[in-house]
Amino acid sequence: MLMKAAAQSLTEQLASHFAERIRSRLLAGGARLPSVRQCAQQHQVSASTVVAAYDRLLALGLVEARKNRGFYVRETAPAQDVLARAATHSGANDGPPRRPIDATALMRGMFQGDSDKPQPGMGVLPPDWLENSFMPAAVRRVAAGTADFSRRYGDPAGDPGLRQSLSKKLAGLHVHAGPEQIITTVGATHALDIASRTLLRTGDYVMVEEPGWAVEFARLEAMGMRILPVPRHADGPDLEVMARYCEAHSPKLFVSVSVLHNPTGFSLTPGSAHRVLTLANAHNFYILEDDTYSHLAPEHATRLCVLDGLQRTLYASGFSKILAPGWRVGFLAAPLALVERLTDTKLLATLTTPALLEKALAWCIDQGQLRRHSERVRERLDQARARSTKLALAAGCSFASEPAGLFGWVDTGVDTDALAQRMLDEGYMLAPGALFHANRQPSSLMRINFANAQDAAFWKVFMRVRDGA
Repeated sequence: MLMKAAAQSLTEQLASHFAERIRSRLLAGGARLPSVRQCAQQHQVSASTVVAAYDRLLALGLVEARKNRGFYVRETAPAQDVLARAATHSGANDGPPRRPIDATALMRGMFQGDSDKPQPGMGVLPPDWLENSFMPAAVRRVAAGTADFSRRYGDPAGDPGLRQSLSKKLAGLHVHAGPEQIITTVGATHALDIASRTLLRTGDYVMVEEPGWAVEFARLEAMGMRILPVPRHADGPDLEVMARYCEAHSPKLFVSVSVLHNPTGFSLTPGSAHRVLTLANAHNFYILEDDTYSHLAPEHATRLCVLDGLQRTLYASGFSKILAPGWRVGFLAAPLALVERLTDTKLLATLTTPALLEKALAWCIDQGQLRRHSERVRERLDQARARSTKLALAAGCSFASEPAGLFGWVDTGVDTDALAQRMLDEGYMLAPGALFHANRQPSSLMRINFANAQDAAFWKVFMRVRDGA
């Protein structure tokens, strides 16, 4: 039986439970572990605790994940040998070592929808915020029309009507990109991936803002890139650090979140933007501007691609954050000279993108539905930010940056890696500060989602766990 008062966390106890069963051959090679939902019910723990425990077993090489099928005991190595190696590395034999929450664990947590508790560490808006009637109506409207598009592959660059709508929408942000400069993608992350795979080769140096999006660090590392972390300040990236990197490593790309930076909420100033572009021109590197949170930001916010005119910049954004995570529609606006290469990269990965959803999204944009929906969400987020900020301050936390946008960068005063493990046992997933650095290091900071952090019950549990640690 798992016990909250034990020296080990529930995650550690659960991982140890399965490790012992594998070692004693009660779970043979090829045996399937219970699903996350089943395991959570059986042991009366949260789904997040199960996900973290299974991640530990994966790290030890005891189990393997099979796509769309679950977790299975590995058959490639004797369980005793694996455990012996783990004990040697950890310096103990009392079960799997503590493993911090990483980018993939945080992402897995996003897909566990059976918790009734708000999750301050998540990066998405609450589902009820995204409810609307215009999206289903748009899909029905498109499906009821001519169905020719559904019987053949669409335009490799994306639906022409959507690209036209996106061109007009970008013009409202003073981003001048013709439809021929736009490629649709399966979400903003796919847009970033297409740009990276087109412009980079294994071993290339890439500058990325730090703190920064954990998934971006993980994605680039998985591609074999060499990451150069650039400190992010309130006005923009550290130009002196960037200049030194340019002299020493000749980086090929700089990835930046100019507006409502994740996790700090900072937005770029015009002066800093001008200096970044001057550096890019002098040292011949491209800038990949991630504007995922554009729908939550003021239109007048400074964007690099506006000043540059899409010459050395590529602009990526999407609609999953503001409309529906399941729609997975994004896009990339780029210099015309790169469009053919970018389209080829997209073709090799996905052939094309779903025309039905793209046509429906174009209708939502053209009818003003997206704009009005975004305005409602921004108003609601402003109220949630005020409440969450008040609760965080009352809990004895402070803000490392001025609260803005969706995320708050909060100083807790304790090691948030350890705190996050204990909060998992309570059913809450946090986003510890170490997660947002290229090389993990102890941090007292954590990122909160203002929309999901306005529950007083969470902050009561937070204080109890923090002060009892």
